[in-house]
Amino acid sequence: MSKLKAIREQKNLTQEELSEKSKISVRTIQRIESGTEPKGHTLRTLAQALEIEEFELTQTPLPIINEPDEVETKVEEEPISIPVNYSYIKIINLSSLLFILLPPLNILVPLLLMFTMKQKNDLVRQIISVQMIWTVMAPIIFIIGIFLKLGRPFTLILMALIVLSNVFIIIRNAAEIDRNKKLYFYLKFSMI
Repeated sequence: MSKLKAIREQKNLTQEELSEKSKISVRTIQRIESGTEPKGHTLRTLAQALEIEEFELTQTPLPIINEPDEVETKVEEEPISIPVNYSYIKIINLSSLLFILLPPLNILVPLLLMFTMKQKNDLVRQIISVQMIWTVMAPIIFIIGIFLKLGRPFTLILMALIVLSNVFIIIRNAAEIDRNKKLYFYLKFSMI
């Protein structure tokens, strides 16, 4: 039995009543009950209509007792999630500092650490994505500075500012990982 159907029946609702309450079509409800996983807006709307948490529609349902002696369960294999180790994440973030003057390594070293420390989570992906964006943007800004032909002192100051900007990003993110278990500088998308 699908998770949605089990919860819907537990709440004594027909598919039509749930459709009316959630403004999701009966056909969509039928698809989900036949095995399609609800996502995004549909998942949120159904959870609100059923007055449950979203994860309850995506996790394995509890056993359903049909008869006093029978228990029907549906076992699904869930991927084993590796716990987030914030100390490792901080090390991965700070590893970029060691290679700040060798831009390709400020991406490769955290990437290698991500795999060796088994921290393949969104936080680490964001750290590496930020370094990738910085590695692309730094030479572009430097070249623009050279084309402006403002002299050698300006070029040296620009180089120092570019390097210091990455030092600031890395240290500020490390501080935010310590305080709030998230990043201060992050992208709204992941590049890896």
